[in-house]
Amino acid sequence: MLTITEYTVEKLEDPFNILTGDRYEFFLYLDVPEDDELHTDKGLALKVLYTVDEDKQSITNYHFLEMETNEYLDFELEDDEKEMIEAFCRDNLHTDEQ
Repeated sequence: MLTITEYTVEKLEDPFNILTGDRYEFFLYLDVPEDDELHTDKGLALKVLYTVDEDKQSITNYHFLEMETNEYLDFELEDDEKEMIEAFCRDNLHTDEQ
């Protein structure tokens, strides 16, 4: 089970107005149990691109990032983890808009 210990969110600008809707970049700092394949002693974050377009909100893209090395890790979220992350982004979007 992933535990979010801290996060940041930033609204991304589209200077050319090519994309519809708004895009937000979340950095979720994670605590992962030692017995989980995602566990690393070097720290783990999840970089999430979250899109809000009219009444639809969803994760557009995400990447795991090892904090100490700044390297991307090739893992995918399980369905229940993705639902939890999507709910977290939705619940924390408007209160932290910058």
